[in-house]
Amino acid sequence: MQNYLAASKYIDFDHPEVAAKAAALAEGAATPLDVAQRCFEFVRDEIRHSSDYKLNPVTCKASDVLRHATGYCYAKSHLLAALLRANGIPAGLCYQRLTVGTDGGPYCLHGLNAIHLPQFGWYRVDARGNKPGVTARFSPPTEVLAFAVRPPMERDLPEIWVEPLPVVIHALETYPTYDQVLANLPDVALLG
Repeated sequence: MQNYLAASKYIDFDHPEVAAKAAALAEGAATPLDVAQRCFEFVRDEIRHSSDYKLNPVTCKASDVLRHATGYCYAKSHLLAALLRANGIPAGLCYQRLTVGTDGGPYCLHGLNAIHLPQFGWYRVDARGNKPGVTARFSPPTEVLAFAVRPPMERDLPEIWVEPLPVVIHALETYPTYDQVLANLPDVALLG
């Protein structure tokens, strides 16, 4: 579990601005569950999704997401993990493989988080940001994610990652504008 509490290059809660925001979100909270909900709702509601709002710069590190108040779902998940870990709440990164359009390929990864809550164990949340047709909430133990997967090619990937996938980092660090990332969304091949 210690790995899910560690700071890193992309989940940089040791950055002064991230540490300060994490402390402010926890102030006066009665329980870790309250802290987790505050962190989730802050990232979901106050950090704008790069593609929805057509915003640059493309962010990746939690501190950059916080500073610019924008990020793709992946970057927002890095910030949420950082805020939670800074408050001693284990957090990991999860992915779904979803269709880019309305049906069939191409496909892309969608980034979200898993939070370890003492009462419930691992609980997935999606701080991507709500909009018409997309509603995610913090409602443990029930998951209320932004997107439901539609088999056979859409999937919930079962892993809870400590660090972002390299293909995600590549997309966020290679393409300098939100529309270039949108045209080159990361994906992984499915096995079997």
